Formats: sequence, structure tokens, C-alpha cells
Amino acid sequence: MGLVVQKYGGSSVADAEGIKRVAKRIVDAKKNGHQVVVVVSAMGDTTDELIDLAEQVSPIPAGREFDMLLTAGERISMALLAMAIKNLGHEAQSFTGSQAGVITDSVHNKARIIDVTPGRIRTSIDEGNIAIVAGFQGVSQDKKDITTLGRGGSDTTAVALAAALDADVCEIYTDVDGVFTADPRVVRKARKIEWISSEDMLELAASGSKVLLHRCVEYARRYNIPIHVRSSFSGLPGTWVSNENPQGDTQVEHAIISGVAHDVSEAKITVVGVPDKPGEAAVIFRAIADAEINIDMIVQNVSAASTGLTDISFTLPKAEGHKAMNALEKAKSAIGFESLRYDDQIGKISLVGAGMKTNPGVTASFFQALSDAGVNIELISTSEIRISVVTRQDDVNEAVRAVHTAFGLDSDSDEAVVYGGTGR
Repeated sequence: MGLVVQKYGGSSVADAEGIKRVAKRIVDAKKNGHQVVVVVSAMGDTTDELIDLAEQVSPIPAGREFDMLLTAGERISMALLAMAIKNLGHEAQSFTGSQAGVITDSVHNKARIIDVTPGRIRTSIDEGNIAIVAGFQGVSQDKKDITTLGRGGSDTTAVALAAALDADVCEIYTDVDGVFTADPRVVRKARKIEWISSEDMLELAASGSKVLLHRCVEYARRYNIPIHVRSSFSGLPGTWVSNENPQGDTQVEHAIISGVAHDVSEAKITVVGVPDKPGEAAVIFRAIADAEINIDMIVQNVSAASTGLTDISFTLPKAEGHKAMNALEKAKSAIGFESLRYDDQIGKISLVGAGMKTNPGVTASFFQALSDAGVNIELISTSEIRISVVTRQDDVNEAVRAVHTAFGLDSDSDEAVVYGGTGR
């Protein structure tokens, strides 16, 4: 048949029974004639437990040693899975990220993949083995240190290996039956999507959809790797994510709306009383960039005529909030702002769909749905295929359900199932 790369998330291998269930699925793919490469995450909440342990030992753990610790979770999973496969009568070999040839930059805790040289993986599968690779990790190109790719990095490992091995497909196994029009934990009538374009999936992932990491989708789009999102808890067909519709031209147009995503992991910083003159925004965001912090939405108010001052608000990951505030305080004399405000009780709701380009009524319907639900909007950001708003965190779930219903996305059939409870 062909070469298949499969990735299994932490909820799929959370315990011994889960590992044995996954092993059987992998062996079935092998029996069907495929060469199989498997990327596996740490078991269940292992990574969170290791992070908690590190913080008990050191409030600010060194990046190199922190990565060395966190990669232990995936090494446990890969070894146990290889054992389970051998118990089923098939040969399996496990490999760390560095053994698999995943080469990264040297930024600890959120490294980026520079290259993949999967010589040992290719040799293993050519010899008839099933190759099991620890996800989420690699080795730095310069110092040869162990690195990690950031949370959800196993998805990126899988797609990167699929591209390097010229695989036919990258199957991402999770605890839901595919990509849904909204988070099934919030919208029980969310509808499973049979196929979604890489462009739409990238926007959903970047807007908070948990089923795929946006870096994974970006990598797959660049190297034209089709992704099949499926559940490891059922045999149902999942969702295809690809640059081209596998049904060809049978679906003449995109659906107007692909889905509704939400994110409650961000915070908002407002820089109050910024002099309204050229270069001020550049100084603010240079300070943020130098602290290696990614930002999301940005809004600048119209300056007050009497003072010549304005406010600039932006959103960023909550985990980076303290670091961002410190960076801005250090740059206060250069910027000349009056004060800083920090708010971590916000949520973002995003409406995504390529059909927005040719349907001018989408924006009005979106804001009407939020208004009818009594949801107040604080920030707005748009692209050709996405509208995002920031609101109070307590209003997020109600807002998602209201928008989902307003655009006719509710399913008439059985409610969506979340088998493992995490959505990954």
C-alpha cells in the first residue's frame, strides 16, 4: 500500500489499556500492507506532572534541564508502545527525537524544526519494523542539546516526519472523531466536518481550536501533506485536512462558515497614555519581541485631541503576561506611557470560513448573534476568512453557542462525543 505516519496524543495512551488498544490499531495498519511510523505523546497528564515537579524544585528551572526532564514522558510512551506491539507478534523499534533526526534551533521549551534527517527511521521500516518516535522533541543543530517543541509539539513532529519520509498521509489520532464546527465540550450539537481546507484549519487552530496545533497545520500546508484527524477510541472516519478537496469539484463552493473557535488562554495588556507620534508603537512591540513573546490582537484607540495621548491594547498568552509587563516597565522611559493595565479574565471567539470573502452579511450576522446573547465586545480583529472578538471570559461559552446556532452549524444527529475529555 503506502507509508503512513500515525500520531497518538496523551489521552490515547493514558494507561496500559490505552497503549494496548493503540498497539492493536497500529498492527492492523501494518497487516493492511502499510509501512507504519508512529509518533507518540506522553501518557495522559505526565507532562503537566513533570512541570509541577520542576516548579517545586526550582521556581525558574534552567531551559536545558527542563527540556531534558520533559522529554522523559514521551520516551516512556514510546518504549511501552513498542513492547505492546511486540506482544502482538510484530517487530517495533523506538526512537527518541534526536535518533529520528529531528533537528531544531537552540531555543529551549519552544524550539522550531530546522530539518529532519530520518535515515534510521527509513532503515527500520525498510527492514519490516514499525518505527515508534517520541514526539515533541528534537536535538539542537549547534550544541546537540535535547530540545522540546512546545505544547502540542507531537503534532508537528508527526507532520515533519511525514514530509521527510514522503508519506501518503499523516493520521492524527485524538479523543474526538475529527474536526468539529466548535469545541464539542462547549457545543454538544457541534457537527463533524468531513473535509476542511488547510487555510481554514490554520485559522481555526490559531484561534484556539485544540484538535490540531497551528504549527502542525502550517507545516502540512507548506509540504502538501494530507492530515486525517481520527479518534483512537472508535473506528469512525474522521476529518481530512488538505490543500485540495479529495472530492475534486463535486463541492463547487466552500461552506460559508467552517466553524467557531474560542480561546481562554490569553490575557490583555493596555499601555495607557502613549504619546501619539511616529515610532511609539515600534518601541512598545520591539520590547515585547526582544522578550521573545508572541502577540495576537492589537488595537490602538484614537488619540485625545486635548492630550495627544492614546492607549494601545494587545493580547498575548497568559503564561507570558508577567514577562511582558516587566519588559514594558523597563522600556517605560523610552516609551513615555503613563501606566499599564493587565487583564487575564478575557476570552476570544473566532468565526472562520473562506465563504466570508463573497458573503458580506456574515459580519452583521456575527455581531447580531453576540448582541442577542448579551455579549459585550472589547476588541475586534479580522482577516479575509476570520472575524475574532475579545470579550469577558465568563461570556465565552454562551457566545460560542449563540454564534454556532446563528450560522446554522448545529447538528441534527447525535451529540458529539469526547472520549477522553481533553480534545487532544
